[in-house]
Amino acid sequence: MRIRDPFLWLAIISGFLVIIFILLPLLKVIVAPSASSLGAALKDHDVRKAIGLSVYTSGMAGLISLLLGTPFAYFLARKNFPFKRLVESVIDLPIVVPHPVVGIAILSVAGKDFWLGRVLAAAGIRIMGSVTGIVVVLTFVGIPFYINAVKNGFEKIPPRLENVSRSLGASLPSTLARITFPLASRSILVGFIMCVARALSEFGAVVVVAYHPMIAPVLIYERFEGYGLAYSQPIAVLLILVCLVIFLILRILSSRRPEKERFQLIH
Repeated sequence: MRIRDPFLWLAIISGFLVIIFILLPLLKVIVAPSASSLGAALKDHDVRKAIGLSVYTSGMAGLISLLLGTPFAYFLARKNFPFKRLVESVIDLPIVVPHPVVGIAILSVAGKDFWLGRVLAAAGIRIMGSVTGIVVVLTFVGIPFYINAVKNGFEKIPPRLENVSRSLGASLPSTLARITFPLASRSILVGFIMCVARALSEFGAVVVVAYHPMIAPVLIYERFEGYGLAYSQPIAVLLILVCLVIFLILRILSSRRPEKERFQLIH
């Protein structure tokens, strides 16, 4: 079938350029290391430890976002209140603020010159140069993605379903557990994966707060600075594969039928 619309040709050409722009550097990184160098990277204790720490801290950031962000996302989806747009803009701030600034800001409130820092120190909680500090940073940069995804999921659920449940005598916690959360479960899981994926890729804020212990992006940077591309590329390939698996899961979840179709099963 001939495509006569010039705009369709423009769309096809621009789409092709975008795909090449994304894939070409990544494919070059992936195919550059030899099988032996990849094997050596997998056997390297520091590499395994850094990737494991990245996955662990990113997972912790996702879990904290789930616990703190879910009730807040529900509130934002169901309630209108003064300055709501301002609150939503504040939630999105970590997405646009330069990430070294994020690291500096976190150290500013966690240092001994600020009351919160003194409270944390008295409690034996150390932020700078610690796994706790890494989790704090990754939660900071990842939680906006979780809240926005889950809020959109809650907004797709008709409030009348909850009202019917409440009118039949169910409490709000029971309604949320039996009606709202099951219907929004895909959005919650997608938000969790988006948060983890964003946290997994963070570098700028982490390197300010906790250069050690090293997560994978920091180790890649150190190997590149110290030894060049040949030593950093194998680690980069392993991290790309981890990210690819996460986003593949995200796409599979996103391609399932939307919540609105599930509502038809209720009626």
